[in-house]
Amino acid sequence: MIDEIRIDDLGVIGRAHVRLGAGLTVLTGETGAGKTMVLTALNLLLGGRADPATVRTGATGAAVEGRVLLPAGSPALERARDAGAEVDEDGSLVVLRTVGAGTPDAPGRSRAYLGGRSVPQGLLAEIAEELVTVHGQADQLRLRSASRQRAALDEFAGAEHAAVLAEHAATWAQRAGVQAELDDRVERARERAREAELLRLGLAEVERVAPQPGEDLELAAEAERLGNAEDLRAAAAGAHVALVGDEDSADVTASAVGLVEEARRSLEQAGHHDRALGTLAERAAEAGYLLADLATELSAYVQDLHADPARLDAVQRRRAELTALTRSYGEDVAAVLEWARDASDRLLDLDGGEERVAQLAAQRDALDERLRGLAATITATRTAAAERLSQAVTDELASLAMAGARLEVAVRAADEPAAHGADHVEMLLVPHAGAPARPLGKGASGGELSRVMLALEVALATADGSGAALPGTFVFDEVDAGVGGRAATQVGERLARLARGTQVLVVTHLAQVAAFADRHLVVTKSVADGVDVVTESDVREVDGEDRVRELARMLSGQDGSDTARAHAAELLAQSVGR
Repeated sequence: MIDEIRIDDLGVIGRAHVRLGAGLTVLTGETGAGKTMVLTALNLLLGGRADPATVRTGATGAAVEGRVLLPAGSPALERARDAGAEVDEDGSLVVLRTVGAGTPDAPGRSRAYLGGRSVPQGLLAEIAEELVTVHGQADQLRLRSASRQRAALDEFAGAEHAAVLAEHAATWAQRAGVQAELDDRVERARERAREAELLRLGLAEVERVAPQPGEDLELAAEAERLGNAEDLRAAAAGAHVALVGDEDSADVTASAVGLVEEARRSLEQAGHHDRALGTLAERAAEAGYLLADLATELSAYVQDLHADPARLDAVQRRRAELTALTRSYGEDVAAVLEWARDASDRLLDLDGGEERVAQLAAQRDALDERLRGLAATITATRTAAAERLSQAVTDELASLAMAGARLEVAVRAADEPAAHGADHVEMLLVPHAGAPARPLGKGASGGELSRVMLALEVALATADGSGAALPGTFVFDEVDAGVGGRAATQVGERLARLARGTQVLVVTHLAQVAAFADRHLVVTKSVADGVDVVTESDVREVDGEDRVRELARMLSGQDGSDTARAHAAELLAQSVGR
């Protein structure tokens, strides 16, 4: 809801403070008094385009400041907080728009502020879309687009319809996910088949070679040994001779074993004189045993070591096979075996691709069947709601000086189904008997179109079974153009009915409309220095006798006529009683 608006140097308005409130507020005044500038100011607050030409002559810029009240939990409130705006505890938010006058060569710039924070103009428009709906000859209609008309009909259809819509949307999203995976698998089927074939070839090669864990290391060691057999035999034989001596030599002291044995005997002979030498003799004996064991092992090594060219050739061939594997599948045999395990798992997944494709296709078909059922239900409830809404609006139009006019809400099969169902919704207006049905906004005058939108908004808000949510504020301009008498009274009555659930601001020239207002604001203008100007004292709320006088002026053009004032008082009394 818009609580108040302050305007500085905009058009004929030098300074004005407009207080609004809940219910129906009307704005009246003589032609040229500045009512249009109030709507221009409101349009700026709602993120509309700024025109430097609207800046008051002689001023450097114009400013419009408004305070709006946002309901707790509303998307607009959350969007404002996300933008860093400061919101009061009661949910009120200050909106400021400035427009520079500029020069012919350099037009003035416009700036927007939300809750003390500079924001893009588009953000104001986003928030305004949630809060305010403007119906006027030069304004974008809330329900002009097919998508908004469909959304309005869906809201009108009620909660059960909304639940089916939500289920359809969720099922549609699920179906889209299944189709995406299916398309991906089908598209990649050839690639997956090629990958599976390469894995099979690799696994077959690994199976044929059959590498064993650590085999490459063992073969490398064996190849090294076989390739150097003569050098190894010579080294072992030389060491054996050094330990035990040459068998052809009679000198046993020429060997390490003989020398150690000689040292043992020498120590044992003198050991009975000193216990320490006896201990050393024992250690010398142990050294002799170790040397003897080493000599025995060397002898066995020499006997077992054979230069086997055939074995060496077999080892080299086996190593070549393993090397071929490691070049393709890993750095060593361990890596090759790990690759083989991973490849087997991947091949199982790839081989199961066809089964998965079949599962996805079956799941998609089941979801399609579910969507067809939900879409049929949605179409049925939309069609029923369209008939109710068409009749409700047509009934309203008959009371708004548009006898013979009717609204047709057409529900037809869409070219392609979508998340919202399989229907195309379009609202068509038959402006008078015998005329063809045409889309909203075409084939009707501005005043007629405003009344059509009034009838539509009233039906959405008040018709039996309607589940439509109302914006926080409606603004109607020229809604009473071309009507008078009883039809004007009907316009006022319907505006009042709409205002029971939301804030309604109306610019009107008709006393029959103004008489229904909860708050009546009058705009006049003064003359300062020979120039028309609206000051704060020129925008005032009227009540009591002042209101009767303003209604009399609107009825006859003369606020001092006793007859006009009596008529105005009677009109006001009748309106209050309804």
